[in-house]
Amino acid sequence: MTVDTDTAAAADLPAGDDLDFYRALHRAFDSTLAQGRGTTTGIERLMAQALDTFDGNLSLRCADEPPPACRKACATCCQLRVVASTPEVLLAAHFLARVAPPLADRGIDLVGALRAAEARTHRRSEAERAAAPVRCPFLAQGVCVIYPVRPLACRGHASSDARACAEAAAGRRAEVPVSSGHRQVRALVQNALQSALREAGLAWELYEFNEALVTALDHPGPAAAWWAGEDPLAGARCDEVAVAEQQAVFDRLRPPA
Repeated sequence: MTVDTDTAAAADLPAGDDLDFYRALHRAFDSTLAQGRGTTTGIERLMAQALDTFDGNLSLRCADEPPPACRKACATCCQLRVVASTPEVLLAAHFLARVAPPLADRGIDLVGALRAAEARTHRRSEAERAAAPVRCPFLAQGVCVIYPVRPLACRGHASSDARACAEAAAGRRAEVPVSSGHRQVRALVQNALQSALREAGLAWELYEFNEALVTALDHPGPAAAWWAGEDPLAGARCDEVAVAEQQAVFDRLRPPA
């Protein structure tokens, strides 16, 4: 089981209020990108906008759903593959650079754990991952150390049944009841962000999170390269959905001039 990319597909395009929401958010991302281009602050503001929008729209979207069973120190699903866009990865890398040294003083080697996890899962298929699950390297005593900057993929995966999650993690169950509201808001925000990045001439695709984060940490200047129009995380790119298909969908959903 994976945290899927939720990239917009022609069979599931936003319409009505969802389309209005998507286009308004797209314009907001356009403005933030233009104002903060070339700066670390610009990435932080862009991601604050994306994450705040996601969090702020959950209650309305999930009003008719059972409450999530997700709780602090519940890390059952934290062995799934996570995908993220470049600004999500760069935000996490910046955060990690700040918190890793003091945690290392307490015996918690986050960067070492990240590299070890990436080495164990590098280029493995979903079937191979399921057969030999690897826990998220950012768990410390069951708590997510990078929780404030966790990717949209993590935020968009929520279940109302903790037992079902545990059974799925143990390989005794194929599916769990997940929140459609979380998935829908995540898809709208993720796709509006990706489309805005594309319109700005920036690398806009999704990447395997751990591999991309290791790449960013090893790169001499990933943010500057990305702002310059390069793709510093290209080696970690996910290719489940054809680029041409994604671009066609983004073109159809583009806000009117």
